[in-house]
Order: sequence, then C-alpha cells, then structure tokens
Amino acid sequence: MTDVILILNAGSSSIKFALYPVSKTGSPPLITGKIAGIKRAPVFRALGPTGGDLPLGDLAVLDVEEDQTALTRRLLCWLEDHTQGDSIIAVGHRVVHGGRQFSGPALLDENVIGELEKLQALAPLHQPYNLAAIALVSVLMPKIPQIACFDTSFHRTQTRLAQLFPLPRHFADDGVLRYGFHGLSYDYIAGVLPDHLGDKSEGRVIVAHLGNGASICALKNRRSVATSMGFTALDGLMMGSRPGSLDVGVVLHLIQDQGMTPAEVQDLLYTNSGLRGVSGISNNMQVLLETPHPHAQEAIDLFCYRAAAELSALLPALGGLDAIIFTAGIGEKAPIVRKQICGHLTWLGICLEESANATNAAVISTPDSTVDVLVIPTNEEEVIAAATCRLVAGSDA
Repeated sequence: MTDVILILNAGSSSIKFALYPVSKTGSPPLITGKIAGIKRAPVFRALGPTGGDLPLGDLAVLDVEEDQTALTRRLLCWLEDHTQGDSIIAVGHRVVHGGRQFSGPALLDENVIGELEKLQALAPLHQPYNLAAIALVSVLMPKIPQIACFDTSFHRTQTRLAQLFPLPRHFADDGVLRYGFHGLSYDYIAGVLPDHLGDKSEGRVIVAHLGNGASICALKNRRSVATSMGFTALDGLMMGSRPGSLDVGVVLHLIQDQGMTPAEVQDLLYTNSGLRGVSGISNNMQVLLETPHPHAQEAIDLFCYRAAAELSALLPALGGLDAIIFTAGIGEKAPIVRKQICGHLTWLGICLEESANATNAAVISTPDSTVDVLVIPTNEEEVIAAATCRLVAGSDA
C-alpha cells in the first residue's frame, strides 16, 4: 500500500487534481486530471504516471447542470476506484486568498476556515469554490488532514511600501493592502530558476504568469518584491475576462451615471471584460489567435501592450532586469503573444530568437540579448504537494 496526497484546485469553471506519492520526494504524480468547462460543456480527462489517458468510468458523461460540489463528489468517487491499494493520508488545496494572516501553508481547522470565509468577497471566482471543496472533503474524509496553500503567501516578503495603497492609513490597518496572487506558480518558478539561470537566478527577474488569469511578479534573490495584482485578482494585467488596472472613476461612472448595481459591476469586471469584452468573441487566447476578425486582433494587441506596460512598471522595484520568464497557459504556448510583448520592450535590449520562440523552447532570446528570455512551465500542484507533505509530517511529529 502506498501513502498518497491528493491535491485539489477547485475554481469557478474547473477542478484540477493530482495524486502524489508521499515516500518519493520529487516524484511525478501518479494521476493528474481536470474537469473543465463546468456549467458550459463539462469534460473530464485524467492521465496516468506516464501521461497516458485513464478510463473515465462514470465521469465519461457529465451533466451541464452539475455544480462544482456535485462534480467534486463524483471525482472523489472516481479516485477511490483508481487508488485501490493506495491510501490518501492528506488533501492539499489551492486557496487563492490568505489575507494578512497566512504567510505560508496552514493546517485547516474551524478557526482557519472561518478566517478564509471572511475573504470570499475579495476572490469571488475562486475562494467560495476552494472552501466548498474543503467542506466536501471534511464530510467524505473526516479523519484526513487538509492543508491550504495560498496564492497570496509568496508576496508577503514585499516591503510595506510595495503593499500600501495611497489611501488614509486606517484602511491599511484594516487590511486594504496589495496582496498579490498566483503565488504558488511564482513559488515553483523561483524554486527551479537556478536550474535555468544559474547565478542569475538570484538577480533581477520578472516572471509573467499569463493565462486566463494573468499577473507578473518581480523577483530579487528569488523573492517577491513587487507584483501587478493588488487587493483583489482584478488588478494589473488585462486577462481573459477581467480588465486589469482600471481608472476607479470608471466604476463610479458605471454606478452613479449608468445606473448599474454593485452586483452588475462585479459581474462586468470579473466575467465580461478583458479579452472577452474587447473582442466580443471569447476569453480564450487560442480562439482569438485563430479568429481573423479585427476585434479579436485588437483584443490580442491590447493584451500584449498592457502586459509590456505593467512589466515596465515593475522595473523600479528591481533597479534593472536580468531575465524575463514566461509561464502558464498563454506564456508557455503562445509564441505570437510572447513576440509581441517583447516587441514593446526592445528598448531594454531584448532580442528574441525567432525559431526558438516559435517552438516554445526553454530559452527564446538570442545570445547577445541584454535580457535573457525563457519559457518555463509552471507546476502549482507540485508546490502544494511538497507543502502538504511538510505540514503533515510536522503535525505527526
């Protein structure tokens, strides 16, 4: 019998999961998979340790009416059928917002969960679903310890100035701060940087996490010193369905002059802006890249321009730049987007190697480029698995 750790990443439209062996540190997962397209066209896929597809069983057909909790329950049943001989000893969760209280992973109990529930309004596309998965596991596996790993924790190394908003100081005292997100992804990249950059890994590095959610992070000594996202996951870069940085006067105009309710504005900003809003076609970058409509091209152009602008805004925090790392779905798989972003940054001395970029090579800059440009796949689940192992071992001790 093998002791294993289950990793769950439950969001508004997908549930990602992985099963890692406990005894072999750094080993690849035994099973990985995802239920995608929830509430639209849900589909399930699972891969074994060698990357081959596993039988879908009862999850071959998913009902569009099933919510995340119902699908998570079915997924746990499917996993039980595929882990015969294995014993799940802990469950690690991605939790988007940890607020000021949590600067690292936390063993979940009623008090911790209560604190996380207070943060739901700050991450409405993620936090409620993260907590719903935790609640379900508590019911189905009541004796199994659960660990929360936070996307905000990685950025707690930033100075107070990097976290402050220019508002009356009592707001900061009440927790209105720049928290930053995608920290699990940045944590992974920081961990593998020495393998790719050698001594430069301790230098001035900007990581661009570009996916349906997107942000960038400035690293020095592989620690976060500044990031594009702030109090919520709406800030910074243009995203799949979120606008990124926006004049707050626009929000006031929508409420005061356009008569929109706060709920309508929230829906606009979280689900109907960004690539989807500008293109009027899709929030999916790949769909837009394959669409000849001029609105699709304008959305891509704006995404790349805004990414370059936000990246440039982080340079003062670093005092220069040694390397740029592209990661996540768009960052890893969209050469045109990388080329266009870097095209706005040639003044930094960046020069891409066209053929390397076109094939998503690990290094896509030329040897004489002033700034190294790399593509490194991220692995948030591995970070969660390692943290879960550490905390479970510590609690056992």
